[in-house]
Amino acid sequence: MSIYRISAEEVAEKVCELALTANMYLPDDVKRALTEARRAERSERARSIYDEIIKNAELAAEKYMPVCQDCGMAVLFIELGQDLHVDGGDLETAVNEGVRRAYRNGYLRKSVVSDPLFDRKNSGDNTPAVIHWRIVPGHAMDITITPKGMGSENMSRIFMLKPADGAAGVIKAVVDTVAQAGANPCPPIVVGVGIGGNFESAPLAAKEALLLPYGRRHPSAAYAQMEEDIIKEVNRLGIGPAGIGGTVTAIDAHILTRPTHIAGMPVAVNLCCHALRHAHGRLEGEILR
Repeated sequence: MSIYRISAEEVAEKVCELALTANMYLPDDVKRALTEARRAERSERARSIYDEIIKNAELAAEKYMPVCQDCGMAVLFIELGQDLHVDGGDLETAVNEGVRRAYRNGYLRKSVVSDPLFDRKNSGDNTPAVIHWRIVPGHAMDITITPKGMGSENMSRIFMLKPADGAAGVIKAVVDTVAQAGANPCPPIVVGVGIGGNFESAPLAAKEALLLPYGRRHPSAAYAQMEEDIIKEVNRLGIGPAGIGGTVTAIDAHILTRPTHIAGMPVAVNLCCHALRHAHGRLEGEILR
């Protein structure tokens, strides 16, 4: 069997690059979503807010500055090929080193406190990152980073519904979450919904759902219809961009499902503001033998 190698330094450099890219540049599909939302918006005042949001993203890219002052916690999804060996340091340390470099060298706001309750002392470099690992076949490493601000994260919810609550119960939970959140998550928002799994895995599915491309609907027609219904019902709330009222509150909604227990139906809702920042990169290992 062939073994492949990659250095810890390569990992750190790639993570640093991706963290900077994610903070400075909105993905093309997110920019397209904002442009289409602006076109659909009927309120003149709300359209002016969309103009400011779009202009902000353009200036951030032009001047190589953060899209948002809250540069978030660094959340990473890493798919690690099982034939890949990392040398020159341990992998988790390398990932955190990459985050450290990006937030220090890029002058990004550092928002992580080491103790969550009493001291709340800033770690000074935005580490540790939140890392989700998945071991996959092959000899490459796929890295996705999404800096997640706390304004929208604070508005996320989990519901332990009963199977009998059905699709209507799921949609109600999502819409109620957005209604209670109001202007707090900096709308327009993207809605990530995780259905199934258990208490800890449903929220992870909801966060992964946020990273799906704009406009992509679930492959199941039933779930795809639910996504459309969620967008429609959320927009009927009239919260609008920045919470000032308007036609478009949610620019998209995505559902990810997980197998679950016969007695339960966990539903998690993870909201993200219009600055849905993320970047993806891939590292290929060099063959050792």
